[in-house]
Amino acid sequence: MGKHYMRNYAYTNILDGMEELDRVFEKVSGYFSLLAEPTRLKILHALCDGEKPVNTVVETVGSSQTNVSRHLNAMYRSGVLSRRKEANLVFYTIADESVIELCRTVCVQVASRLEDSALSSGVVDRFMAQPAPEPVQPARRRRPATS
Repeated sequence: MGKHYMRNYAYTNILDGMEELDRVFEKVSGYFSLLAEPTRLKILHALCDGEKPVNTVVETVGSSQTNVSRHLNAMYRSGVLSRRKEANLVFYTIADESVIELCRTVCVQVASRLEDSALSSGVVDRFMAQPAPEPVQPARRRRPATS
């Protein structure tokens, strides 16, 4: 095998690998594009501890109903959030937990590097934290009946 063949073979393998990664890069780019809006990060933070109706998300985020609804709808269409309707209320919840993991990792890193230490460690620790799972009650053992 010649030197040029090996070089071409290596280059072809790199290109093949890049083509396979294109789908991954597109998906990651979509996440970053979706999360490039601070209001959407606030919405995710508000929904981290569970499903909430739109009016509660609006209050938590501190923005207008129209603005929050627009962002909720974009996040729903992208698959990050899911929603359900109950009477005249719309409830949203996080559908893609990997987005929360990504946001939490980046936000905690950024917050820990703030020069003015504007955020206490407690706030950083609670950022986009998942609620604690319900404790599991041990099953009661029945005593065998005595005769």
